[in-house]
Amino acid sequence: MKFAFLIMGEFDSEKDRQSIHGGVAQIIGVSNIEEACREAKQLQREGIDCIEVCGAFGEKGVEAVIQATDNQIPVGYVVHLPKQDKLFQALFG
Repeated sequence: MKFAFLIMGEFDSEKDRQSIHGGVAQIIGVSNIEEACREAKQLQREGIDCIEVCGAFGEKGVEAVIQATDNQIPVGYVVHLPKQDKLFQALFG
């Protein structure tokens, strides 16, 4: 299975990317949803099996990536348990 994790923040997807295990697992930094959708489409063309996105995407961002890949590959969304809300709020604001 080929897997990619998209993380959103102050990144440049051309430079902020890495892979392990011969490209089976990748992490790609993107600066916004539009860039994430472009990367997701490219990953799909390259035969990725699964994409996971960070919590910064929100539900609308996840939906945009799903639409960008024509709902043809699974797209997961990293969230946390409600009991850690205060910790996440303190860290991310």
